[in-house]
Amino acid sequence: MKEETLLQAFNLMSQSIILTELYEKNKEITSKYVHATSRGHEAIQIALGMQLKPFDWVSPYYRDDSLLLSIGMTPYELMLQLLAKYDDPFSAGKTYYSHPSLKDHDKPKIIHQSSATGMQAIPTTGIAMGIKFKEKTSLEKPKKNFEPVVVCSMGDASITEGEVAEAFQMASLKQLPILFLVQDNEWDISAYSDETRVCNAHEYSKGFGLESYSIDGTNFIKCFNTVEKILKKIRKDRKPVILHAKVPLLNHHTSGVRMEWYRDDIDESKKRDPFPKLKKELIKLNINESSLNEIFEKHKKIINDQYAKAVAADDPKPECIFDNIFAENKIKEEKGSREPTDNDPVLMVDAALFAIKEIMLDHPEALLYGQDVGKRLGGVFREAATLAQQFGDDRVFNTPIQEAFILGSTVGMSAVGLKPIVEIQFADYMWPALNQLFSEVSRSNYLSNGKWPVSTVIRVPIGAYGSGGPYHSSSIESVLTSINGIKIAYPSNGADLKGLIKSAFYDPNPSVILEHKGLYWSKIKGTEKAKTIEPDKDYILPFGIARTVKTAEENENNKISIITYGMGVYWSENQYTKDLKNIEIIDIRTLSPIDYDSIFNSVKKCGKCIVVTEEPKNNSFAQALSGSIQENCFEYLDAPIKVIGSENIPAIPLNSNLEKRTLPSVEKVNQAINELISY
Repeated sequence: MKEETLLQAFNLMSQSIILTELYEKNKEITSKYVHATSRGHEAIQIALGMQLKPFDWVSPYYRDDSLLLSIGMTPYELMLQLLAKYDDPFSAGKTYYSHPSLKDHDKPKIIHQSSATGMQAIPTTGIAMGIKFKEKTSLEKPKKNFEPVVVCSMGDASITEGEVAEAFQMASLKQLPILFLVQDNEWDISAYSDETRVCNAHEYSKGFGLESYSIDGTNFIKCFNTVEKILKKIRKDRKPVILHAKVPLLNHHTSGVRMEWYRDDIDESKKRDPFPKLKKELIKLNINESSLNEIFEKHKKIINDQYAKAVAADDPKPECIFDNIFAENKIKEEKGSREPTDNDPVLMVDAALFAIKEIMLDHPEALLYGQDVGKRLGGVFREAATLAQQFGDDRVFNTPIQEAFILGSTVGMSAVGLKPIVEIQFADYMWPALNQLFSEVSRSNYLSNGKWPVSTVIRVPIGAYGSGGPYHSSSIESVLTSINGIKIAYPSNGADLKGLIKSAFYDPNPSVILEHKGLYWSKIKGTEKAKTIEPDKDYILPFGIARTVKTAEENENNKISIITYGMGVYWSENQYTKDLKNIEIIDIRTLSPIDYDSIFNSVKKCGKCIVVTEEPKNNSFAQALSGSIQENCFEYLDAPIKVIGSENIPAIPLNSNLEKRTLPSVEKVNQAINELISY
């Protein structure tokens, strides 16, 4: 190996070790915010980082500060993040040490990195899937010797996570250009490997058909040569590889869990320190040890000076907490024709289908995937029928039963410039995907300080219909609306659905479209109005604009404002006493953002209010909404706000009579109206 390469590695490793020692020496300051370091892991991290190119992608994990140094980050920049300073280049003080995000032209790109163990595996595999798609469809053919490689780095404990298995499965299934680097120090905080895993990553990966290598991660030369071989292979073959590197942990798990509390293997682990090994290799090249010590001391002085500067750097101002919650959205006005004279009425399910079709015709970067949306079925509700036939299996394809991967992959797909439209087959199946939605999708723009917004449309059929029973009938909006950083629509008719899908597609932020199964075909009595004239192809409906379904006449007494959405529109609209001129109905259409102005104006005008939802009433989005109405309209209210929802039971029963008893209805809304009239 060239002397130059070894000296570069020595400089980088010195910096990393000095940082670790400095953090420990000044732990009263540096441990204010929890951090980990790469001590013991330096050789494999530096061997990798030195060989990555600016057109590559890498997702480090929380112990990868040596990797960050080796791709070109400075100790000063890392210390700014350690101390949560405003000039932290990754998040402007919002997230932990070694949780980077990077979009510099001269370095590998890094999407937002969360702290949930192994969760970066899915978004990072999504990057590789996006790159493979672009190469396969000729959207972006890389030049020879410029083929990007995606790297996902993680600890050994990560491989026990189910979501990591989903990433391995998809990487193997789709043969993606990704390297999974697993750094195995045999510790999972205080639990040792024999307590937590059946086998290591090298052995585990064989079950997925992944090519795998296992090396001594403390030998820099061996690490460098192996990484060089693997990167060349991935650039050429465009197939996944796992590299299992055995390393010691020579520092604390984190600053909050110190090694002396539980470790009895410290002395043994120190025998595997990669730093003395690297020094020996340099001495073999006739570089004397005193010269190496001088290099180390030079870095120590520089880093100590930089530390003082970092400590004195500005903290973020409190108002910065509101920066980059969402990327700027230019869709602010309703556009196009909602009811063109030459179009026919269409079912709600077809309105959505036509919206997706029009998007994909105009945007080659758009693609659709999820369970059973492919050519054979076209979705269990036929909501994707014919799309795979028209656009091909590369743009419309089935996924395994991996809800977490479906959602989490959109982070990576969006990062490479694609516009993924994905589907969770039933709202009940969102639960396995919530970690990715919460930790990755919703937070990416915020914690990357605006570098990596996630532009995706997430379609979710929802609601009780046709005796779907406890596993196909759930309402989940209260859970979703508690997740900041996503937008949520819940349309009640085809025109709104088409316009909102278009709006969501052009929005640079993640949007969830809740589509009620019972409205898809207007088969439920009283839902005929869900079938609408198909809007034209240019129709776009911005989020955050409510629709007045029915207006209460000004001169009427006992006016009641009904605030609702989805199926609630029809339970509210189809009253026995249809001549009630005192009823106003507001279809809020989107749950986040929500059109509070229209809601409050209606309630202030009427003086009485009913909120109708399909969810169980207790602790629901609807109750929260009623609380906002009460807070902002209290002096205008003539009666308590009534909230009508499903019964507070754990699940929707299968039996049709039990289902009917559980759900709201026209009768229940009518009863509430009569009670408010007589209040």
